[in-house]
Amino acid sequence: MLCDECHKHEASIYVTEITSQGQIEHHLCEFCATKLGLLAEKQNVFSINDFLSGIFNHEPKTSKHSDTNNLKKPLICPSCHMSYQDFTRTGKIGCSDCYKTFALALEPLLRRIHGSSTHIGKIPNRAGGTLSLKQEILNLRKQITKYVEAEEYEQAAVLRDRIKVLENQLHAKQNLDKGVDQNA
Repeated sequence: MLCDECHKHEASIYVTEITSQGQIEHHLCEFCATKLGLLAEKQNVFSINDFLSGIFNHEPKTSKHSDTNNLKKPLICPSCHMSYQDFTRTGKIGCSDCYKTFALALEPLLRRIHGSSTHIGKIPNRAGGTLSLKQEILNLRKQITKYVEAEEYEQAAVLRDRIKVLENQLHAKQNLDKGVDQNA
């Protein structure tokens, strides 16, 4: 198979990019992969830092009518003074405030890498008592919206009642946690 970039050399590097439209496969030769930063230049060895840097520096395509003269102010975290450029170079966040500071830039990046920008995986038992309740309530609210749109009001009412029970449990756990924190 020929390289997707140069259409001259045999493709030996295969990269799968996951986007909101689905998976896109790229078949590249060593020369084009090096040129795109997927391979270290002299060592001819795959560099994960170069690969991640390529992902981080991916800018969405702008329309022809966008203002190209508008200078962007560099994003810098007020807590740890890390810049977004530092993040793209290292691939590591400096502190928890960086997530808030770089939120607009991180959102599409997280969606591209993980397929979602919200956590949908397992939750540790010791830390996730209230988090799992919050997630369940959020999921039930989404289901209610679907039932209301489909005019299935009885099903929506059942879920509404379930949400009330879960919210009471959530408030009880939060009050219990506050009481434990005050006693500690």
